[in-house]
Amino acid sequence: MCGIVGYTGAKGASELLLSSLELLEHRGYDSVGIACIESDTDEVSIQKCVGRVRDLRAECEANPVLSTCGIGHTRWATHGGVYKKNAHPHQCGKVTLVHNGIVENYRELIEDYNLQDALQSETDTEVVAALLDVYYKGDAEEAIKKVVRKLKGTFALVMMFEDKPGVIYAIRNVSPIVAAKCEDGMMLASDLTALGNFTKEYFVMPEYSILKLEPNAMSVTNLEGEEVEPEILKLDWKVSGLGKNGYPFYMEKEIMEQPNAFYETIKNRIVNGLPDLSGDGVSDDILEECKRICIVACGTAMHVGLITQALVKSVLQMHIDVELASEYMYSDPVIDEDTLVIAVSQSGETVDTLEAVKYAKARGAKCMAVLNVRGSSISRVCDYVLYTEAGPEIAVASTKAYTTQLAVMFMLVAKMAQLRGAYTEEELKAYIAELQKVPEKMKDILDRRNEIHVIAKQVLESKDLFMIGRGMDYSILLEGSLKLKEVSYIHSEAYASGELKHGPIALITEGIPVVALVTQSKIMSKELSNIKEVKARGANVVLFIKEELAAQLKEDYNVITLPDLEDKFMVFPSVVALQLLAYYVSSDKGFDVDKPRNLAKVVTVE
Repeated sequence: MCGIVGYTGAKGASELLLSSLELLEHRGYDSVGIACIESDTDEVSIQKCVGRVRDLRAECEANPVLSTCGIGHTRWATHGGVYKKNAHPHQCGKVTLVHNGIVENYRELIEDYNLQDALQSETDTEVVAALLDVYYKGDAEEAIKKVVRKLKGTFALVMMFEDKPGVIYAIRNVSPIVAAKCEDGMMLASDLTALGNFTKEYFVMPEYSILKLEPNAMSVTNLEGEEVEPEILKLDWKVSGLGKNGYPFYMEKEIMEQPNAFYETIKNRIVNGLPDLSGDGVSDDILEECKRICIVACGTAMHVGLITQALVKSVLQMHIDVELASEYMYSDPVIDEDTLVIAVSQSGETVDTLEAVKYAKARGAKCMAVLNVRGSSISRVCDYVLYTEAGPEIAVASTKAYTTQLAVMFMLVAKMAQLRGAYTEEELKAYIAELQKVPEKMKDILDRRNEIHVIAKQVLESKDLFMIGRGMDYSILLEGSLKLKEVSYIHSEAYASGELKHGPIALITEGIPVVALVTQSKIMSKELSNIKEVKARGANVVLFIKEELAAQLKEDYNVITLPDLEDKFMVFPSVVALQLLAYYVSSDKGFDVDKPRNLAKVVTVE
């Protein structure tokens, strides 16, 4: 969860660390801190505070430190409350340290090594710093080796030692660290967003290897002392993609980027009007021969799985499960060599999803991933990887990652339909042609976003809101409801509208807002009957409906029409409309849309 950055070189460290932490703040924003080695004294200066990077920047400007080497951290609290004493970096003796992850056995370590008197905070992190100080006798790498062998849990540890000015060490297990040689020094970070302004090449740190950064050198060695040559990867994100480009929030910018992101994701996977995944290195055999599919994911990515499930059933008539990754290992899933497990994750670092994939692979399943970040942990575990082209997604609430993940899934289903004979060539070309219309239909909704803003103003003061739909509409609304909860803090629930009479309709009272979605022609009449049921009980209904189905309904409801696509493709304009609804409710309430309370972008702890 937490964001980490480290730099050593020729530039001023303080400003570089602060600007990089601003790009990592989506990983946690309870507190923030930097530790810099003062150039004139070689002493470690620590500046930290509760709050955002902007708060620390003000403190650093008031008390500047001349330095060319330092480490920084933005925290999402796990162990210990949101207090300055719990903010990173932590210092014990000659050791200064930042950490992302959870050390599960920290209590045992405190007792075994009598560390109580050395600790000032409530964090598991400070325990590691104290233990390193116990073992440190001048050889940093030897102390690191001894300590990490005693740790249980996940960790990305970045350290400086008082008597080794200009040198930064790092080691990790599960929790990510990427590193790069920059024009004026060496740099590491929790994710690529912090590196985009400084380099076009990077590598992912191997697990249980020690990274040593010096101003003009970098080395990686394993715990046996052997040199490791990490794979150098290209950073293909545009630096311009890391800014807000004039938008007040990243979330709005990322919503607006969806037509182009969708196009970029599908364009190289279509040849002569037919699906082509040859560039992804996906074996035709696995797509043709697998007997069942299981999608594992969390949050928004899991909702991608639900849409995919409906599509697979409709097109392929194939057995498919969608499982919460956090529950997968504990649900006794049916897995065998004929199972294709598909992991969906924006970052490729979601620990629940990573562990689910490892579990499936250990039981003989073939594993595929749909990811946005090359070189991520999940990509290195899976047999096949399909990458989206969303570019950097900074806002905590995911938008363009969702639609590009779905774009990949729609292409995957098309390819499977081709290989399995579920579609004729003519049917396939019609499917692909409809998919190619999606960017313009998204743009249609974006061009009419003021209509949705008007609707949003009507629900600003609501404490509760309900969303209802059937079939695929219900799956779409699960994502819409999640978005509203994430950024507006309104209690929102999505219900399959046919289930209303089995209990939830008891919650419908006079004036309560209900968002209804109607995009599936074959069940329109059923959906409208359910909408009338809630309207009869006084609900204030907002109706999002496919344009060709709208007819005379505008007189009876607040109606937002959605541009026409074949039913199975209506998820794309629908979800863009629901994203905008959540965004405008949050921004009009005056919230920090990009950084909703208690959340972080990348979930690297279980």
